[in-house]
Parts: sequence; structure tokens; C-alpha cells
Amino acid sequence: MTLLARAAAIVGAFDEHAPVLGLAELARRTGLPKTTVHRIVAELVALRVLERQDDGPSGEGYRLGMWLFERGELVPAHRSLSDVALPVMEDLREATRQRIHLAVLEGVDVVYVEILGTSGVDVASRTGGRLPAHATGVGKAMLAYSSAATVRARVEAGLPRLTPRTICTPGALTQELRKIRTVGMALDLEESHLGVSCVAAPVFGADHKVRAGLSVTGTTRTMDPGTLGPAVRTAAFTLSRALRDSGL
Repeated sequence: MTLLARAAAIVGAFDEHAPVLGLAELARRTGLPKTTVHRIVAELVALRVLERQDDGPSGEGYRLGMWLFERGELVPAHRSLSDVALPVMEDLREATRQRIHLAVLEGVDVVYVEILGTSGVDVASRTGGRLPAHATGVGKAMLAYSSAATVRARVEAGLPRLTPRTICTPGALTQELRKIRTVGMALDLEESHLGVSCVAAPVFGADHKVRAGLSVTGTTRTMDPGTLGPAVRTAAFTLSRALRDSGL
């Protein structure tokens, strides 16, 4: 493994469940010797890729640094998408008074690009966060209009059960994606978080391929697909048209 690959493995060890990690845990997660981790982490701290955090529950630890955030804001594909999407998302939030998600597919997972508003409940989604596509409304909306190879890759990677309601068999997923293509929207009925549901629709780019997923998320008792479905579909259509007009 090259030095760059080892450094990437260390950075990739952090996630939303473990934003602060010590050297021992970094070594365990990466499979690298602790002495190697110590040396690379020291260099990453000097470069501001990582930051020391000395007041964690286990003593000294490390977290991702501002250098990554600063550079991440410059990623052109997602930045351009966000620039076009934010006015549409603001209008959708104003109309629904709910939490609005914009996400893209990265491999077989959903990555959240922009999030506006709150849902009134504790939702783990965050900008830059990742969830398996089959367990989210935005993910299913995108999978429904993706290639067969993409859907197959998600199935082969596994269909982990995040809640008792998560779709976790290939047959059920195939049936669900067929239904989404028929109605033009996807539902997440407590499939990623208990007590939380969402209505989502696909967003298409200038090449007419699915580019993103847009959703309205809130407590299950406030989610009325009959009312919110047309609003989300209209917003997704508006965003798709804006992306086409922008050549994105």
C-alpha cells in the first residue's frame, strides 16, 4: 500500500458515528501498524487534514480538519448542482415546512449534498453523510432510474436492514423500483429511521440521466404522500429543467 493509500485509509476511517478517533482505533480500523498510523497522523495534522482533540471521552483523539471542508466546498460537480438546486429547495421548504434533502449516488450509497430545515426529530442525515441507497427515499428514487448494473451492484453489496421496515431482499427491491417508475416518486416509510418518513423524486441532468434525488422528510405523522408527492415531483421537475438550461 502506498503512502497516499495509507493516508486515505486513515481519513476514510472517520464517519458520522465516530467523528473522533484515537491512534489505537485508527490502527484497528485501517489494519495499519500503530507506529505507521502515528507517523502519518502527525503529518496530516501538520497539513490541517486532521485536527487534535484532547478533551474526548477517551483522552487524546483526532478528527477531520478544516482543510478538507475548505476543499470540499470547491468540488465542481456537487457545488454547481447545489448552486442551481438551493432556490428550488428553499421554495420547497417554504411550501412544506419540512426538512429538504438533495442527494447524489456515489457507488451504491446516497451522499447528501444539501440539507435545508429540520424535521422535528433526530435524523442522522447530514451534508456529506452517506447511507445505503436502498434504504432511503432519495436513494430508491435514483436507483429506479439508474442502469441495471447500478441496481445489481447495490444488491451484490448487500441490502442491510437499518430498521425493521427496510427493504432487504432483491425481489422486494425490484418490485419497489418498478412501482417508483410508475408513480414518479419514492417513499421511505421509516426504512432508514424509525418515526421518520419521506417523499422523494428523481432529478435529471442535461444528458437526461438521473443526476440527484430530492426529498421532503419529517415525522411519519406529518408525511402525506397525496399532498407532498405533487410538491416534490414539481420541484424535481423544476430543478431538472434548470439543470438542462445550465448544461449540467
